Amino acid sequence: MTQPKKAMLEIQAHGTQEKVCYPVQHNPKELSLEKGVQLAEINIPGLDAPLQQFIRGQAEKLTIELFFDTTENGMGEDAVSVTKETDKIYQLVKVESSSHAPPIVNFIWNSHFSGDSLLKFTPPPKDQKLKGTTNQLRHSFKGVVESVKQNFTLFNPDGIPLRATINLVLREFRTLEEQMAELKLNSPDRTHSHVLKAGEDLSRIANNYYDSPADWRHIADQPNNGIEDPRRLQPGSVFTVPAIITEFSR
Repeated sequence: MTQPKKAMLEIQAHGTQEKVCYPVQHNPKELSLEKGVQLAEINIPGLDAPLQQFIRGQAEKLTIELFFDTTENGMGEDAVSVTKETDKIYQLVKVESSSHAPPIVNFIWNSHFSGDSLLKFTPPPKDQKLKGTTNQLRHSFKGVVESVKQNFTLFNPDGIPLRATINLVLREFRTLEEQMAELKLNSPDRTHSHVLKAGEDLSRIANNYYDSPADWRHIADQPNNGIEDPRRLQPGSVFTVPAIITEFSR
């Protein structure tokens, strides 16, 4: 009989690469994910309903219930307290002395975690100028512990807890660098200013903003950029990256 794959919590302190893995004693029977966005209403007189303006995304939450049991060691003198297992989870909400914050926790079970099949953004085939994609696929849930609720349900005659459930809530954690790399906010339908770095050329700039190095001429032909020879550019120059208006971006 094939043994079920154990879910695990991968623990990492802030600012370090060291990780410790805690396999759960019993896989959860269910888990829930909650994700929302913050919207602002724009009231315009005469409309049937206010317009909805996206402000930002909200942190996603993962809620899991974990079960722990140490009755296999008996309920007598050889009884082992279930806190030997539950304290591994409880400590995840405690502040670490080195980072002054609770650790980062990554819940891992298998490669088919919710979010592993997110569609990448691709515009209609007739529009070949916008090929930007997002890279928000995931196979686990990384966050920090928001709360830990312990419920002890069985004790031996000496009062040693032998069985418990833990309700664990993780709040999504991603650094600014990780989010910018995943979102790839190119916005080719908006004008940008770009300071030329050493080693950059127009095709690289076009790839950054349009996701298409072949569109470098839009930047070269911008009148206020004053580019006479695209092969001779001065680092530190400030270039206007014009918007590319297409049928898709209207």
